[in-house]
Amino acid sequence: MADVTILDRLSALADSTRSRLLLLLDRHELTVSELCQVLQLPQSTVSRHLKILSDDGWVVARADGTNRRYTAAPSLDAGAKRLWQLVRAQVAEDVTAEQDGERLRSVLAERRTRSEEFFSTSAGQWDALRTELFGQRAELVALPGLLDEDWVVGDLGCGTGQLTASLAPCVGRVIAVDQSRAMLAAARARLPGLANVELRQGDLERLPIGDAELDAAVLFLVLHYLAEPVQALAEARRVLKPGGRLLAVDMTPHARHDYRQTMGHLWQGFTSEQLEGWLAEADLGASRYRVLPADPRAKGPALFSLTARCPGTHGRGRPA
Repeated sequence: MADVTILDRLSALADSTRSRLLLLLDRHELTVSELCQVLQLPQSTVSRHLKILSDDGWVVARADGTNRRYTAAPSLDAGAKRLWQLVRAQVAEDVTAEQDGERLRSVLAERRTRSEEFFSTSAGQWDALRTELFGQRAELVALPGLLDEDWVVGDLGCGTGQLTASLAPCVGRVIAVDQSRAMLAAARARLPGLANVELRQGDLERLPIGDAELDAAVLFLVLHYLAEPVQALAEARRVLKPGGRLLAVDMTPHARHDYRQTMGHLWQGFTSEQLEGWLAEADLGASRYRVLPADPRAKGPALFSLTARCPGTHGRGRPA
């Protein structure tokens, strides 16, 4: 566009068909056949005018299977923008543009009908199809995007860093703590290039984190490994800012005694009453305990999520 003069641009927009085309593409992405329907013109005519607009940088296209979808160029220089604003105001007031708009609404309604037909015939297979296309629990991968981008989040008992890897792109900083040096080494290998992640070695009952340093803290499948879970909850309370959030995910009570021998578990799950008592002792309130839906492929006990909030004023605590 740098070598295109104002007269060239005026010439491109001077034709009423091209102005109508650009008005349609200003807010929508349409195929040639859809544009033919709206403008009531043959494909050869529409394609010829699209080529002129494309050569002058007014529209862009992308391949979509055997079709090409056109839309107005997303970035124009200041002069082109001012020119289009003037022309657009004139074209939009014409009765022909109103008729184009009516036909466009019909074209878009046809699209919605095709989508509705797909879902009406595929509802029973949709979960399997979505899993095939996007993998198991794709929605959970996206949920960290709800977190505040300025938050400092603690991944307490981070293990190999899988959860840290999901959190880091969405928040200001992640402090990942684990007692095991081997786990931290695996996490370090998983997390190269993430400058906002700090890996710290330490016990969860005595966190290497300062008072009120975290906006949120996560204890994911770690409480059952701790000799004193209540102390870990108290430490989480200490390092949370006033109003900060705690999320713990762990196992509901179960009878798998072999986990003690094979995986070193110290607790066989936790009840809501047990955790509510510990939260009260740790001075954490506004708790909610919820059993999570079971994954039919999972072989272990059911899981729960526990959320709690740090009181508005930060109380006792020791320096880290």
